Amino acid sequence: MKTRAITAFFFTIVMLGSIFLGGYTFTLFYLALSLVSLLEFFKLIKTSGIRPHRNIALVAAALIFLMTAGYHFLQFETKYMLLLAPLIFSVFIAELYKKDKIPFANISYTFVGFVYVTAPFCFFYSLGFLKDTSSYNHHLPLAFLLMLWASDTGAYLFGMKLGKTRLFERHSPKKTWEGFFGGMFTSVLVALIISTQFTEMNGWYWAGMAVLIVGFGTLGDLVESMLKRSLNVKDSGTLLPGHGGFLDRFDGLLISAPVVYTYLYLLLY
Repeated sequence: MKTRAITAFFFTIVMLGSIFLGGYTFTLFYLALSLVSLLEFFKLIKTSGIRPHRNIALVAAALIFLMTAGYHFLQFETKYMLLLAPLIFSVFIAELYKKDKIPFANISYTFVGFVYVTAPFCFFYSLGFLKDTSSYNHHLPLAFLLMLWASDTGAYLFGMKLGKTRLFERHSPKKTWEGFFGGMFTSVLVALIISTQFTEMNGWYWAGMAVLIVGFGTLGDLVESMLKRSLNVKDSGTLLPGHGGFLDRFDGLLISAPVVYTYLYLLLY
C-alpha cells in the first residue's frame, strides 16, 4: 500500500505538470504515454502466441499522434493524414514475409492497437484544443483527469464500505454497483466544483461530462480486465510499482475519452 501511494503521488505530480507546463510539454508527455501503452498492449498480446507488427505500429502510432498535434499547432489540412495509409497498410505486406500459421490474427491485433490505444489518446490530447483548435488550453484535459480520479477514489471508498452487489463479476469480481454510484457521486461533485472555476460551460454540462467519464470509464476498466483475464495475466506491466502498467492506469480513459470528446464537440460547436 505504501509503494502504491508513493507511486500514485509522484505520477500524479508528473501528469499535472505535463498539463500545466504548456502545449509542447503536454504533447511530448502524452505521445510518450500513448507509445508505452501501445507497447504494453502488444506485449500482452504476444503471450497468447500472436505476433503483432510492433515496430510498424509504433512508428505509425507516433506519426498519427504527431499529425494530430500538427493539425492543432500548424493548422494543416486533415487530408495530409492520408499519407499514413501506405505505412499502416504495409502490415499486410510485412506479414507475407512471416512464417506464421495465423497471419490475419497478427494483422488484426496490430490494427486493434491503433483503435484501442492510439486513437483514445489522440482524442484525450485534442481536448486541450477543443475551444480553439490552434491554441492550447489546459481546462478540459485537467477536468477530465480530476473527474476520472474522483470516480476511481469514490468507487473504491464506497465499494469498500458499502459494496455488496457485484457489477460485472465475470470480468471484475471486486467491482460493485454501490462503488459505481459512489464514483458517480464524487465525480459529479468534482465537476460542479470545477464549474465554479472554469466558466466555459455551465454546471450541467460539466456534470454530464462526469457521468460519461464514470460510465464509459468503468466500461473501459472492465474491457481491460476482460483482456487480461483472456490472457491469464494480472497486470499489463510492471513500470508503475504497486499499480501495474500504464494500461492499468489509463484503462478508464481508453473508452471514455472518445465519447467525452464527441459530447463536448457537439455541445461547443
